[in-house]
Formats: sequence, structure tokens, C-alpha cells
Amino acid sequence: MSIDLVELSKRESERVEWKESVANIDDVIKTAVAFANDFSNLGGGYIVCGAKETSDEYGFQKLLTVGLFSSRLKEIEGKVLSDLREKVFPPIVPVTEEIEIDPAHRILVFIIASTAQVHTYRADGKDASTCYVRIGRETREAKNGIHRELLVKKNLAEAWDKRMCSNATIADIDLIVLRQYLQEMNLWDNRKAIDEYFSDIGKIADFIPPLAAKEQLTNILRPRNFTLLIFGSDILKFFNECYIILSIYPGKDRSEPTAERHEITGNIINQARKCLDLLNTKAYTVFDKTNAKPNRQKYPARALQEAIVNAIVHRDYEIQQPVRITVFSDRIEFYSPGQLPRAIDEESLKAGKATPFWRNQSLAYFFNKFQLAQAEGQGIPTILRAMREEECPEPVFENGTESFKCILYE
Repeated sequence: MSIDLVELSKRESERVEWKESVANIDDVIKTAVAFANDFSNLGGGYIVCGAKETSDEYGFQKLLTVGLFSSRLKEIEGKVLSDLREKVFPPIVPVTEEIEIDPAHRILVFIIASTAQVHTYRADGKDASTCYVRIGRETREAKNGIHRELLVKKNLAEAWDKRMCSNATIADIDLIVLRQYLQEMNLWDNRKAIDEYFSDIGKIADFIPPLAAKEQLTNILRPRNFTLLIFGSDILKFFNECYIILSIYPGKDRSEPTAERHEITGNIINQARKCLDLLNTKAYTVFDKTNAKPNRQKYPARALQEAIVNAIVHRDYEIQQPVRITVFSDRIEFYSPGQLPRAIDEESLKAGKATPFWRNQSLAYFFNKFQLAQAEGQGIPTILRAMREEECPEPVFENGTESFKCILYE
């Protein structure tokens, strides 16, 4: 294998970690673990010891190849390989390459391949192992839902919505709501007793798992998370931040007291419908005879509906925050816990051209069956189209570190 460092510095910034002097072996191990975990599906990465990126006099990117003495190179190589074998689980075995700078100096490169496993590192003095991932050009600890997402990507865990809720039972399902909703979606079979729907084998639809799963040791049937969210009698009992706060301010900011505040609870289908009822009062027609389109809607009802559904269906339910919808005199903000899934390109999403991706596929299926959501991947494009058709300002989408916000302007 022949590595072109200049080419790496130009094209592969997310896949390369530059270490000029390797002052801390610990950082190398964490980055190796992150590359092997391959959260962003890059295929792995390179750790280059003895070189760094800098800028030339004009501010353009420049590669500085310092190199390592032979003794330092062997020390780093031995320590890194030893720690990757003994302190990382499962162990990582990298490929190493030396690149000669001059007779006295060489650059050491660790080539870390992506694996099908989730690796953790237990550093000296630590009581527990830690999982690391690569986000952009940074190595980060996998937390706030990222570790769970990594397990799902590696097929080592079910997605959150499909997991069994270990502290719930079938008694926590509202059977009247179950029957009503299944009839509404044309999924009810009159030949079945209602208890037959709670099997760990039978499914009510091809694209979702059974409503319940069987606990391995006790054989107790327990509902899955999506079952509780859709049909549960008291979902706050199990998911205490699963509600919506809808606030209405008379002005353009939060400096004034709220005119109205609603805490919307119940199953998530009811939550969506209650929000729609409240927000539809904001979708009234604006009469303006001076405008070329005098009967323009202030907020298109379809855009409001898609924004509500996106905030509920695509939120990260492992983040302990409610959905927040805030109405101001000139805009409505929809705050959903959890940033965009890494599989979605942010710029493509803002343009309405992102590849469809469901964080909670089962929830998306039900909302589509209830005709609350468009077909797969059509939420953002529908918002954009509805706003343009009513000649409203372009919506704004903000992807934060732990949240996603959609802002509709009148």
C-alpha cells in the first residue's frame, strides 16, 4: 500500500487525524476506536503521526511533514498496537505504514478499517469502557443517543421504536383505542379476538413487527415502544417527556408573557390531532386587496400538519425533552428533540432533496396510515411546496447538536 499524504490532506479531512508529535497516546487510541466504529459510514480512517495540517501565507491548506526519529516511531507503534490489543474490546488490529521523509525521519501511519462491531476503550484509571465515534473531523464520546444509533447501524440492537418496553405489560394498552385505531386504518380483522393482536409472532401489517415481544426469561408478553406510543393508556408513565408544549406569544419574542400555554398529552396520534386543531386557528386566510393574491393563507394548513408530524415522528425519544411548538406574531417554531440522523445530508434536506430516512419507521408507518403524513420522505418537500404555493417566506431548518427546528414565517 502506498499512501499519498498530500492527496489525503486535500480530500479526506474526515477520515484523517493528524498528530505532529503524538504527545498523548490516549488520543490515538480513542481516534482508532472511532474510525473502527465508523459511525458516518466512511469505511475507516488514517492516523498520521509526524505530520500536521497548517496554512500557507495566503491562507491555503498546507501539509507540514516533520517526521519522527526511529526510537520515537518504534515507541509509538509498540504502545498503540499494545493498547489496541489489550485495552480495546473487541481488539483492533490496524495496518501500519512508514513513509520516509529523510534518512533520519519517518512518518508513521495507522490504517484503521471499519468493522461490523462496536468497539470500546478502557483507559488507565477508568472504571468503565467508553465508546467513541467520528463526527466530521472530531473524535467524540458516543452519548446522547449516538451510542444507540451506532448499535442500530451495526445491527446489534433494534431501533428504539421497535424495542420491547421491559416495564410495561399488555394491561397498559387501551384496548378501546386499539380497536378504534385499527378500524380507522383498515387493519382490524373481525375474525380475531382482540387478545390475538398481542402475539410475538403475528403482525398487523407487513412493514412493522408484532405489537408485543416475549421476555426471554419469564416468557411475559410486553408491548413494544411504538405500541405504547400509539395505543397506550398512559404513555407518560413510561416516557415522561413524551408530550408537547404549545405556547403562544403576542409579540415576536419571549419577552412578553404567553397569551396561551397548552401541555398536550395522550397517545401521540391524539397529540398530533390536538396540535392541528389548535394551530389551524393560525392558518386563517389573509385578506389583502393590494396583494396579487388577496386571499392568501397566513400559514398553509398542509405545512403546519407536516411540521407537527415531523416533530413527533422523527424526534429522538431517548432525549428527555418534550416537543415544543411556539407561536409568535410573525412565525411558528417547531422544536423536535434530537438532531438529524447522520444518514441525512443537511443541505439536501433543506433543498427538499434528501434521501428518505426514518428514525422511527414504525411510527412513520402509522402516521401514514392515519393520513397524517405524506408518503416516505415527502414531509420537508411538502412544507417547501405548500409555503411557496401560498407565497409565504421560505421555511428555515436549523439542525442543532441535540435538536432540530423548523420555522415557518407568515
